Formats: sequence, C-alpha cells, structure tokens
Amino acid sequence: MAELMTIRWSKNGITMIDQTKLPSGLDYIHITDIRHLWDAIKALKVRGAPALGAAAALGVYLGIKDSKAKTFDAFAKDVEKVIRYLGSSRPTARNLFWGLERMRDIAFRFKDKPIPVIKEKLFAEAQKVIEEDRSVCRKIGEYGAKLIKNNDTILTVCNTGILATIDYGTALGVIYRAHEDGKNIKVFACETRPLLQGARLTAWELDRKGIDVTLICDNMAATVMKNGNISKVLAGADRIAANGDTANKIGTYSLAVLCRYHKIPFYIAAPVSTFDLSIKTGKGIPIEERPHSEVKELFFKEPMASARVKVFNPAFDVTDHTLIAGIITERGIIKPPY
Repeated sequence: MAELMTIRWSKNGITMIDQTKLPSGLDYIHITDIRHLWDAIKALKVRGAPALGAAAALGVYLGIKDSKAKTFDAFAKDVEKVIRYLGSSRPTARNLFWGLERMRDIAFRFKDKPIPVIKEKLFAEAQKVIEEDRSVCRKIGEYGAKLIKNNDTILTVCNTGILATIDYGTALGVIYRAHEDGKNIKVFACETRPLLQGARLTAWELDRKGIDVTLICDNMAATVMKNGNISKVLAGADRIAANGDTANKIGTYSLAVLCRYHKIPFYIAAPVSTFDLSIKTGKGIPIEERPHSEVKELFFKEPMASARVKVFNPAFDVTDHTLIAGIITERGIIKPPY
C-alpha cells in the first residue's frame, strides 16, 4: 500500500481519497475551490487528525493562490477569510487548526516580501506539512512498535492508519511497524458506530496489509477482553489537553474504562501537533455533534427509528489521562504523570 497517499496537491488542486466510498471503491476526488474542500471535510471524505492538518495547509494555499491583493494588508485579509472559513468545518481536531495557524504564521513571517513570493512560501509550507507527516508517523511507529510483543493481539478503534494521515498512520502505524519487524500480531477492530470507520477503513487497510484482522461490533469489546484475547489497546487522538486528557472518536473512553477493569494497557498514538497546551484539561475540548441521520439512517435501507425520536450524536469523547498507560509520539513515549 506504499503507493497510497490520502491527500496531495496535483493538477492545480487537491486530490484526495474519498473515504466515504470505501471499502466498495477506491475513488479519488479533485478539489479546486475551498467550498468543495469545506464540504469534503464536513462529510468526512477526508478525516483523521494528521490528514486534516494537511487538508488545512493545502486548503489555505488553494484559497489564496488566485488572490488579486496588491498589498500585504489586503492579502492578509484574504488569508484570514480562508482560515476562518475552513476552521468552521469541524471543531474538535486540533491538527486542522494547527495547519491553519501554521499557514498564517508563514504569511506574516514573509509579510515584507512581494505577494507572489508569499504565495510560493505558503505552497512550500503546505508541502512541508505533508512530508513531515510521512516522517512523523514512521517515528511514532518506531517508538510504538517497541511496546508490541510477538503474538500480541491488539484492539483498536476508528481509523488511525494511512487514511487518517498521509500514507502510514499513528496507532495503525505502530501495528504496521511491528508487522514490518516480523512480529506475529493479530488485531481486533471495533466497527466504530455510527460511521463505521473501523469496519470500512481500518479492516480494509489491515486486510490489504496482510495483517490478521477480526472485526467486532463496539459492544463486543468487553467480552473479547474478558475472554483474555487482548494484549493491549491502541487508539489515536484528535486533541490532547495539557494534562494528557485525550479526545478521540466516540467509544474510545469506553475502551479505556474497560481496559482499567481488565488490567489491559491502553495507549494513545498521536503526533506532537495534536497536543493543545492552551487547554488545561479535557473539559475544555470542544466536542463536535453530528447529524441525527448518521445514527438513524446512514447505511440502512430505511430509517431505524421514528422521525420523532431524538438523537444524541457526539463525534468524540474524552479519555481521562489517568486511564492512559502512555502517549506514543514522534519524540518518544510519554508516560504518567503527564
């Protein structure tokens, strides 16, 4: 799967895998304006914290490359407009805002340069974000693989692999590196309701990689743990507070609580760019709520509940740092106390 790249710049626009079409088809979409990019982010055609960081960086360049501004003040207004717009797409993933802020910093760093030069610097920075992610994820895999023993069985949630990054992965990157090191490992993938990223994306990736994967419904995790089938749990992160509290796909917190009861190590794998040190604890992390249709209608031939029934559909939950055995980053493994 080395040939796969989740998102890249090509043909004067952004080319990305349409993750809503998987696993039935590996389709690419080409985006040439930021309105379509906003829609793609909101609809989860591109998702995963690091991939959203790349989408943000490329998106800023896409939004300003045709700017007619003649002065930096006018150009800065165009940049800010694009950043505000893309930032309104999804609130929780830190990397989206990290990518936007990084591009803003570049624009202001070169404010004394001609506008065409600033545009060139922004494009170069977006490409740098992509190349850095490729390196960072492999370092995460290298550090994390040291935690994996031969014949381990690992449980994971959502998708933290190639599709969530540029071309490797965070939590799945750890699994890929352990597999590359010759370790015999098995994986249980939670389906991850309601959007089924575990079933549609993670199982698809692992199968293509030749890694033994078993798909389970989310509510089967406790039984699998009780039966002694799980050595450790690996999850990704969308935002990590200063104390180590971690927001990730809904259902992650449940797994961490189950791990504590069953005495199974629970690890988070994420790049340093996912940390938000401006937020002291998980209570300050904004949690995105998504449409009720994802729970009642998506993937079903007909609605599974009455139109009158209310739906609570948070996209993420927050795992308390006290439940996390370690956070695997490209700089090493952070262990308690955080």
